[in-house]
Amino acid sequence: MILVTGAAGNTGRAVIGALSARGQTTRALVHRPQQAPAAIDAGAQDVVAGDMRDPAVLEQALGAAKSGDSVRAIYHICPNMSPDELSIAQVVLRAARAAELEHFVYHSVLHPQTEAMPHHWQKLRTEELIFETGLPFTILQPAAYMQNVLAYWDQIVQQGVYAVPYATATRLGMVDLEDVAEAAAIVLTEKGHAGATYELASADLLSPVEVAAVLERRLARPVRAQAVPLDVWERRARASGVRDYQLETLLQMFRYYERYGFWGNPHVLTSLLRRPPTTFATFVERAANRLQRESV
Repeated sequence: MILVTGAAGNTGRAVIGALSARGQTTRALVHRPQQAPAAIDAGAQDVVAGDMRDPAVLEQALGAAKSGDSVRAIYHICPNMSPDELSIAQVVLRAARAAELEHFVYHSVLHPQTEAMPHHWQKLRTEELIFETGLPFTILQPAAYMQNVLAYWDQIVQQGVYAVPYATATRLGMVDLEDVAEAAAIVLTEKGHAGATYELASADLLSPVEVAAVLERRLARPVRAQAVPLDVWERRARASGVRDYQLETLLQMFRYYERYGFWGNPHVLTSLLRRPPTTFATFVERAANRLQRESV
């Protein structure tokens, strides 16, 4: 059995689905009981609900299932942009060591050594903790998800505007979440990945203007990129309930993106998948087809 923490989110459910497609038994650790159905729908055979910061919850999650299956590996996803990433990692790693897991796989981020982005820096500190445990580990460092564009989908379709909180000339690399989940399943089910740190990126390096052009071709309607001033974005984010730590972290990330860009190399992901990573144009085609089917 493989335990997936943070399993109610998009990444957790995608990883569970990819593992299930390979015939793996999975247990999901979610925060609240009402999140359990989403994990089951993704393919989890068992669900534990509770706070990752609670050692008793981790002990329960890593215990043997009613079927007698024991957890042999963990895919650890911390809640997104959590100020408690390090303390959560300490709890999870202590439990993993006590359980003598065969494999600890950590969902990190591309370029965690970037101190100017606090959530990246916390992941680097977590990677350091992993090295000190002596556990067989693999670290995955994905780029920003292509799926993030879907948060703007209604505005793109209805208004023909792709609005972002940084300059429209900013160059960003992206990766398809489905490729990341497939890579995670490969690492967890095939031998030879212990001790590795893998950057996961596609070959695409696109500005918002170029992203808008891809969307325009697929939707057959004009789409333009538009930069939203950070003060305007911040007011909207506060009004929507974004908390202070996440808000400041995101603002720092947007400033970093605009100044330096953010991108990686597709070679490692290509090697893991044994095929080229999904392009942004292919992702948009797939996403648009799915959304159209769901709207019928």
